[in-house]
Amino acid sequence: MHDPGKGHWQAVKWILRYLRKTVDVGLVFEQDEALGQFVFGYVDSDFAGDLDKRRSTTGYLFTLAKAPVSWKSTLQSTVAISTTEAEYMTVTEAVKEAIWLNGLLEDLEVVQSHISLYCDSQSAIHLAKNQVYHSRTKHIDVRYHFVREVFEKGKILLQKIPTADNPADMMTKVVTTIKFNHCLNLINILRI
Repeated sequence: MHDPGKGHWQAVKWILRYLRKTVDVGLVFEQDEALGQFVFGYVDSDFAGDLDKRRSTTGYLFTLAKAPVSWKSTLQSTVAISTTEAEYMTVTEAVKEAIWLNGLLEDLEVVQSHISLYCDSQSAIHLAKNQVYHSRTKHIDVRYHFVREVFEKGKILLQKIPTADNPADMMTKVVTTIKFNHCLNLINILRI
């Protein structure tokens, strides 16, 4: 940077304080053989959270042996007109990542019957699993509907999770310190 200002210095100090306070925090991988699978996904969205363009935030993360290995938090490229649509778009992005992770596991000769993908929106789950044409959803772009075929094949299972137990919640909106620490515990980011 050729001309750092006071704001830049404050950001550097914030980062250094964060690093000092989290030097003993790490990922804890633990395999639960009883589950019979290794990768789990969690999705969430924040409907119209961008105050300038009213775009929603997509957030997903995938865990391997209960610790995060892949995650993303970004603004959606188009404006969603409902919470259901925003969540459905997020599910679609997470499914694409799950397909890639499943291919990686197959390349590593790791056998996994399916990847469970958890979403806290019952209406988005219903939309993803129900192929009936409906006038309230006809505006949703076709590119998001490929997930229906993926779910029919059974390689990815979409399931409901309570919002309180969804670690992807911390990736889409501002959460309290208590909620943030709870989410970190859910994905085995712990003090070691």
